[in-house]
Amino acid sequence: MMNGLGKGAAGRPETREQAAGIWWLFLVIGVLWLVFALLVFRVDASSVHGIALLTGVVCLAAAGLEFLAAATVHGGWRIVRLLLGLAFVVIAVLAFVHPQNTFSVLATIFAFYLLLSGLFQIAWALVEKHELWWLRLLAGLAEVLLAFWAAGNFGHKAFLLIVWVGAGALIAGITQISYAFELRDHAGPAEA
Repeated sequence: MMNGLGKGAAGRPETREQAAGIWWLFLVIGVLWLVFALLVFRVDASSVHGIALLTGVVCLAAAGLEFLAAATVHGGWRIVRLLLGLAFVVIAVLAFVHPQNTFSVLATIFAFYLLLSGLFQIAWALVEKHELWWLRLLAGLAEVLLAFWAAGNFGHKAFLLIVWVGAGALIAGITQISYAFELRDHAGPAEA
């Protein structure tokens, strides 16, 4: 089995064991994403600036998670995670630098975040055949579908952007919690 944390081209066995020791950190991060997802819906839908900042925060948090997860893998997966984290930083900077832009531009920026994240989740689920691989696959598919919805012109962009950011945070929370339990399964009895 080749995966982001196992033997083979994508990683070394000791990396899996080292990462398994901090499985609880990914669990806490997942729970924080879920709390954030709940708080997203309290944002004023009429404030472009607030929605831009919210989009930027989500993208920066996602970048931080990718950089953290890159430390747990080797080889090709590390490069993919670092590139994804870098792409999320660029998207966040665009959201912070141009908060006055229209909802359409913010929706497009966030659509790229959802598309990149979703494609990564799908690829990882198909390569990593862990017990919960199907959950990651479903989350990735949901993100890709949300990306195309966000890129479309469906009116009510302000409200929908908040929904997309909230759904993106919810999906991030679920995938981080799933990842935490994948890591815990690889932890020894003293670490779990």
